[in-house]
Amino acid sequence: MANESPFSAELSNSKVAAIFADPASAREAAARLRQSLELADAQVQVIAPGDPRPGSKLEPESRGIFRTMLRAHLRLGLLGAVAGAVLFAVLYARGIPYIVNSAVMAGAVIVSFGAVAGLFLGGLFTLRPDHDPYITRVYAALELGRTAVVVHSFSREQNAKAAEFLKQYSDEVVATL
Repeated sequence: MANESPFSAELSNSKVAAIFADPASAREAAARLRQSLELADAQVQVIAPGDPRPGSKLEPESRGIFRTMLRAHLRLGLLGAVAGAVLFAVLYARGIPYIVNSAVMAGAVIVSFGAVAGLFLGGLFTLRPDHDPYITRVYAALELGRTAVVVHSFSREQNAKAAEFLKQYSDEVVATL
């Protein structure tokens, strides 16, 4: 259950969803999946139309997501600032006149731009664009009266195994990265 990313504070970074025509077949596939891959009950959720809180089953780690946001911005912002400092040092060592003549101002600007670039990357990581297809597909299925089985994997390997298993029961399987 080790976290695979130095920027994430979530236990489950990878997710899989499979869409089913009815709740009974979804519950059956979920039970077989839990048994076959030895997954905990909390890792495999069934979301049926009318479920009062489908969002909490799709993305159950709201605290983890908030900590991921803080961690990603802090670490990538600092990494960007360090990259900016390295770039400044390289430009200064090459003797670029503007850099050498205005070293303090040039250093501050380059390091600041590096930090801002890192913060932007932290924002992109926090948005998790790989989760959009997973979330929108499940919500679209629920609106059509269909049922979804969602799996919160602890590793990419577990995610791949869950996706392969669910493809035996459903033609509509979507996984995050």
